[in-house]
Amino acid sequence: MERANYRLHESAASLLVAGDQADEGIGSSGVRNQAAIMSAHRVSYTLDSTLDTVNSAEEVASKIATEAGFGDEDVMKIAMAVREAAVNAVLHGNAYDPGKKVQVDFERTAEELVITIKDQGKGLDLNKVPDPLAPENLLKTSGRGIFLIRSFMDEVEINPSQTGTEIKLIKHVHGSAADGKEASQ
Repeated sequence: MERANYRLHESAASLLVAGDQADEGIGSSGVRNQAAIMSAHRVSYTLDSTLDTVNSAEEVASKIATEAGFGDEDVMKIAMAVREAAVNAVLHGNAYDPGKKVQVDFERTAEELVITIKDQGKGLDLNKVPDPLAPENLLKTSGRGIFLIRSFMDEVEINPSQTGTEIKLIKHVHGSAADGKEASQ
């Protein structure tokens, strides 16, 4: 499998191809770059536990979804789901702890785009997540992240553990599949 090296420039929230755009925008600013690995169908990188990195994750998700051929509406849904999951990982999972990281993986197959986001927190208790549609929660300004993620993606798997929470977001490819047949919905 062919591999290319990528660097995530967090302050500019752009994915730079090493060699093609070598050190453009990188250098004396002191911004720490994260190494990312990309193969033909997979991108992985690690984020700091800051809200600035959430913007990076959202922008990369938008770019990857666009390049994967999703339409504008699906690109927006995928990017928003990644943003919500990354906010949850940084805020609720890692509690902004600078010693904890968020791992983000994008994998593209002929049938789907799979995004996995894992924090290093104490783990999520799904039984304690309030229902955002309950009357007492309707006017709250937060607490809708998982609800939105589930409504924007085709499949969502949440796997809490003692060493963090992993959330897998899956969006099925609609339209032409790699073999030329229509993908099922």
